[in-house]
Amino acid sequence: MKLGVVGLPNVGKSTLFNAITSAGAECANYPFCTIEPNVGITTVPDSRLDVLSKMYNTKKTVYAVLEFVDIAGLVKGASSGEGLGNKFLGHIREVNAIVHVVRCFDDSNVTHVSDSVDPIRDIEIINLELALADYDTVKKRREKAEKLIKTGDKNYADEADLCKKIETALGEGKAARSLSYSKNEQAMLDSFYLLTAKPVIYCANISETDIAKGENDHVRRVRELAKAEGAGVIVLCAKVEAEIAVMEKDEREFFMEELGLKSSGLNEMIKAGYELLGLISYLTAGEKECRAWTITKGTKAPGAAGKIHTDFEKGFIRAEVVAFEELVGLGGFVNAKEKGKVRSEGKEYVVQDGDVVLFRFNV
Repeated sequence: MKLGVVGLPNVGKSTLFNAITSAGAECANYPFCTIEPNVGITTVPDSRLDVLSKMYNTKKTVYAVLEFVDIAGLVKGASSGEGLGNKFLGHIREVNAIVHVVRCFDDSNVTHVSDSVDPIRDIEIINLELALADYDTVKKRREKAEKLIKTGDKNYADEADLCKKIETALGEGKAARSLSYSKNEQAMLDSFYLLTAKPVIYCANISETDIAKGENDHVRRVRELAKAEGAGVIVLCAKVEAEIAVMEKDEREFFMEELGLKSSGLNEMIKAGYELLGLISYLTAGEKECRAWTITKGTKAPGAAGKIHTDFEKGFIRAEVVAFEELVGLGGFVNAKEKGKVRSEGKEYVVQDGDVVLFRFNV
């Protein structure tokens, strides 16, 4: 899963991104690594995997991974070349969802680019830049498709019609994701890589003093807007997240308990991202390796097997499946099988979150 992090300057975006990268650096099994400037990878915490690793005394534990793309320099006018945003907009086209960091704290020591704190205004500025970039993309595709209609290929006429539909919506201030699409239209839309077609999580960055409440007037306004859009919302304090990220486990747990935090903001972001994108994880376990595999809800057994290797999907025979809770409760796969809790599932089985799976295949 790739998340693109956007936001105006001085909203806490860089602080949050630094917290994310620091958190990744603590993971011994998959350390944070810089792929290129403003891109980082961190692991997805999964307590189920920790339990299985202890149970099997596994040699290697591999968590699912999450990639963050920090879209730096995004300001008003970015789509037409202001700031550095236009340079980085291309990086966000292939992300799965957008994390839009919004300043929801008042602090006279931290200058706002608009000289006042107004999260709705800030959201509209960023959304407008993304929409303008999309408008330019769609317009160019429409013009090209219209020129090729004379070839007689119906696909070009369909593409031109879709582009007109999206252009109209963008011109009315609507995001591409707000429209309904036919199956054929959706297939074409996916190839456009539009920014406003991507799901959004609004990340309300609050002050340390608001952590206990978890809300303030700014956050409530963001929630209202997100509800109207069908977007997700998480609330965190980027400054505190940066502090948590570099702490040792015991110190971190004590610090979070003192603040009344049940989970870190990064964990909440990952959770929101999975829910927004309809993702789940199934698990494989053994002495050599315990691993989490991320798939889309509704994925059938052969498709899930293909995540491990294409040969697993091509030569799929069956999947031996047991729920995580049952496996742990019975003390392992062998005991679960003896108790009749391991099911033999075929090609039509839809893999569930937390399934522990052993695939049988033949190549």
